[in-house]
Amino acid sequence: MRVFSSADDLKAAVGETLGASDWLAVTQERVNQFGAATGDNQWIHVDVERAQAESPFGGPIVHGYLTLSLLPMFGAQVYSIEGAKMGINYGSNRVRFPAPVPVGAQIRLLSTLTDVADIKDGSLQLTVEQIVEIKDAPKPALVAEILSRVAF
Repeated sequence: MRVFSSADDLKAAVGETLGASDWLAVTQERVNQFGAATGDNQWIHVDVERAQAESPFGGPIVHGYLTLSLLPMFGAQVYSIEGAKMGINYGSNRVRFPAPVPVGAQIRLLSTLTDVADIKDGSLQLTVEQIVEIKDAPKPALVAEILSRVAF
């Protein structure tokens, strides 16, 4: 766990890999719950028998947006910013899903702090490259450039 306590600490870490989260096995139950919560019940995710019979992946795969939605949970395992008054998700410059995640696979997050910029209101904008790896797979599940803002 990387802990930052000031704007200067963050600025000094630009370009550094912050660390990796724990591995998480993505279960069919989690996929089904995400599908129910978002209304995305496409058979390739939630119909196990059909996905095994018809999918080019040999079974159900995890929603890309489910993988993306796990970034806050994973990120909390990688780094924290102590003493901040506020932190918000500001958006993404880029999100790609290079490889599907088979249901049951294990995934984890690797984070690299790529930029810290001063904002006029006195806060900082952080740019973090987030890569979600699939255990024992050659390509990542997700590569994203995520923006957040932090005020001390």
